[in-house]
Formats: sequence, C-alpha cells, structure tokens
Amino acid sequence: MPQPVEQTIQDTAVVQQWLAIVRRRHLYFLIAMFLGWLAVWGASWVLPPRYTSSTMILVEQPSMPSNYVMPNVTENLQERLQSITQQILSRSRLLQIMKELNLYGKDRSRLTPDGAVDRMRKDIEIVLVRGADNSVTAFNVSYTAGDPLTAQKVTAKLTSLFINENLEVRQQASEGTTNFLENQLETARQGLAAQEDKIRSFKGEHIGELPAQLGTNLQILSGLQSQLQAQEDALNNTRQQRVYLETLLNQYRALQGSSRTPEGGRMILASVDQELDKLKSELVDMSATYRDQHPEIRALKDKIAKAERLRDQLLADLKTTGGSVQPDVNLTAPTSESGGARDPSLVPQLQSQLQANQIEIRNREQTIAALTSKVNDYQARLNQEPVREQQLADLTRGYDQSKVSYDDLLKKKNESAMATSMELLHQGERFRVLDPPSLPVKPSFPNRLKLCGIGLLVGLALGLGVAGSFEKLDDRVYNENELKKLLPVAVIGEIPIVTDATNEKAERNRVWLGVVTAVLVFAAVLAGSALSYWKG
Repeated sequence: MPQPVEQTIQDTAVVQQWLAIVRRRHLYFLIAMFLGWLAVWGASWVLPPRYTSSTMILVEQPSMPSNYVMPNVTENLQERLQSITQQILSRSRLLQIMKELNLYGKDRSRLTPDGAVDRMRKDIEIVLVRGADNSVTAFNVSYTAGDPLTAQKVTAKLTSLFINENLEVRQQASEGTTNFLENQLETARQGLAAQEDKIRSFKGEHIGELPAQLGTNLQILSGLQSQLQAQEDALNNTRQQRVYLETLLNQYRALQGSSRTPEGGRMILASVDQELDKLKSELVDMSATYRDQHPEIRALKDKIAKAERLRDQLLADLKTTGGSVQPDVNLTAPTSESGGARDPSLVPQLQSQLQANQIEIRNREQTIAALTSKVNDYQARLNQEPVREQQLADLTRGYDQSKVSYDDLLKKKNESAMATSMELLHQGERFRVLDPPSLPVKPSFPNRLKLCGIGLLVGLALGLGVAGSFEKLDDRVYNENELKKLLPVAVIGEIPIVTDATNEKAERNRVWLGVVTAVLVFAAVLAGSALSYWKG
C-alpha cells in the first residue's frame, strides 16, 4: 500500500511541474508557434503561383469489327504513345510551340533554347490510365504555367498534336504496309508472268507431245493405224485387181488372133462376173464401216460400175456373135477352141482400167507412205510424252508456287487497302478528347492550404523548441523539490508563500494575457487556413 501512494504523489508532482512550466513559458510557445506558422504561410503567398491545365484523352477502339477489316497497325498502344510523346516533346516541336504561344517570355533572355526546352518538358506531364486488364484506355495531358489561360492554350495545343500525330502515324504505317505489299505483289506478278511465258513457250515448242494431249494422240494414232490398215488392204485388193485385169487383157488378146468362139466369150464373162461378185462383196463389207460418201466406197462403186459396163459389153458381143448366154455358166478357164469376130473395143477399155488401176496403186502407196510417216510421228510423240510430262511438271511446280504466293499477296494487299481506307476515314483506333482542357481557377503550386498545415507543424515544433530552450537556460528554482535537491541537509520546516494583492493581480493579468494570446494565435491560424482554402 505505501508504494502505490508514493507513486501517485510522484505522478502528481510531475504533472504540477509540467503545468508550472506551461504557465511560465506559454507566451514564448505561442509567439514562436505563431511566428513559425506565419513564416511558412506567408511564404505560400509570396511564391509565384503556378496553374495546371489538364485534359483526358480517351483511346477509342476501331468502329469496324476486326473480323471484317483487320487493322494494319498492330503496334502496342503504349509503345506507340511513347513514340508519339517523343516526337511531340522533341526540341523542334517545343521551340515551335514556344514561339507560337510566346511562352517563357520574361525568362527567354536568360534561358538558352535547350534550357527552355528542358523547362517546358518538366512542365508537361503525361499520365496513362489503365483498365482492369492493365491495358491503356486513356491518358491525361497536363501543363503547368504561371498564367491559367496560357496553361489552357498549351494543353489544348498538346492535345491536338497527340490526336493529329496518332492519326498521321497510323495512316503512314497503314499506307506504308499497303505500298510494301503492292511492291511485293508487282514483283510476284512479274515472276508469275515469267513462269507463264516459260510454260507458254514450252507448250508452243512441244505441240502434240504434252501430257494433256496423250488421249488425243492415242486416238489419232489409232485412227491412223486403222486408215493405214485399210489402205494396205485396199492396196492389196488393187494389186489383185491389176493382176486380174492383166490376166483378162492377156486372155482377150490371145483370143484376138482368130475369130472369137462363144466359149471364149463365156469364159471372159465368167471372169468379169467373178470380179464383180468380189467387188460387191467388198462393198457390203465396207458399207458396214463407212458411209456412202466415203472415198473408198465411192471408188469401189466406180469399179463396180466399170465392171458392169464391161459385162454388158461382153454380153452384147456374145449376142452379136450369135452365142447363147447362160448366166449360170461358170467357166474358169478358156477352152482350146477359138472363134468369133474380133472386138477391138474391149482392149482400150481394159487398158484404161489397167492404167487407172496402176494410178490407184501409186496413189495408195503414197497415201500409205504418208500415213506411215504420221504413225511414226505420233508414235515418237507418245515416246516423248513421259519426258515432256516431267519437264512440264517442273515448270508447273514453279508456276503453282508463284501463283500461291501471288494470290496470298493479292489477298493481303486488298485487306491492307481496306484497312488504309478505314484509317483515312478515321474509323480505326483513334484518340478522342473526353474532357476539354480545363481553365484552372486555383493554382496548383503553391498549395497554400497544405503549406498552412505544414506551417502549423513548424510553429508547434518551433514553439516547443523555444519554450524548452528558455526553460533549460533558466537557473532559478521554482519549487521545493528542486530546492531540497540543492540543500545538503534535510528540511525541518517550510515557510508558506506570502502573497499580496499586487502579486495576485499581476498573476491574473499574465493568465489573461496568455489566454488572449492563445485565442489570437489560433484565430489567426484558423483565418489563414480558411483563406488558403478559398483562395487556393
């Protein structure tokens, strides 16, 4: 129990000691605090004001869906913004803006161009605004100047530069892509044309030997072989007819030495009938294959007509000689008897037929030679077809590759042209001013309300320092405890303080002075804070 009581007495003594210090040093504290606050707060009104105008620029996505028109500009927005910012903040651009808007006119004489550019760069601030996916959705552009109107004009100028520069950069990039693809397309077109010329020349040099003509060549070769076989068969028949005519002519001439007998006429007539039957049989066979207008059919009919006239002539001769004609008689050899009158009209006719037969033989031999040459030619074409197929495949492979490359470049060029048109119509990604450049009413620097609070903290620190310093430097004794510490012996008794009316009045006046001083100081701080809030 004695220990807590003693601790309480000590705490009470400490509190009374601090209260005594406050009573003695409050004026020092209040005056120092007021002077410290006044110095900082007054400096905020002495410093030249700086006004900041800002605007927000929204990044709008293309109005045309990307699955319809794919933009040419695929560069990252942040990288493009950095590139545009570097172009706008270049030395030449900033010097031009300074000249147009007459910036830093008072300081122009003492600033070098590079110094003015560095100062303007410090006055410009660009802050990116990011969305939930960390992508850039907008950005703020601000400029700080000593005049609100100047700050607004410069911000508006910078805003227009950002918008125009973005459009120009996107248009140039899109047009550059389109021009590049056009150049590549022209190169591919020339290569494709060269491949087409090679294929065209190759086909022109090897007409009839190309793989596509294989079926035609086979069909033509088959037709030529059929014609050749038919001509050879016809040649054999014609040669047999020549032998027949020669034999008939020789028989007839043998009978011309004496009067012709009816048996001799019947023998010749039987030979003619046999040849006529043979020709008619050939006509029936050929009619099953060819039409009536075919030259072979017509030649065969002409032979039959000549044989029929010869038969008619023989019949007439037999009637003239008085012999009886029996159509069913089939005499295949002449008899030993000869008789009848000489009939010289049959010899020229047989000679004429024999001459026509020889001409026909020569014509057929020429036709067979021509057909043989053609057959050999088409056979050579068929033999060359695998070689030409490989050569054409090599040429076609290069052409196909060039065609695929050309088609791909043509598609990309058309898409790029559409994207360029979209950029020229301002339908691509663009910057739009969301908030126009503001006209600042309060200065952004100095922040007088903030400096007022800082001044109050400075004043409090200064007041505590001053009051503490005076208390530390004062060597007077103000209470019995300090006195007891100074005495070498224990105190036996205490003399109470004897006060008079004058001392009491002076003490009251000092208290009132402290109260009034505190009220005035805090009233001044409140008034200064209110002024800083309203006036900025």
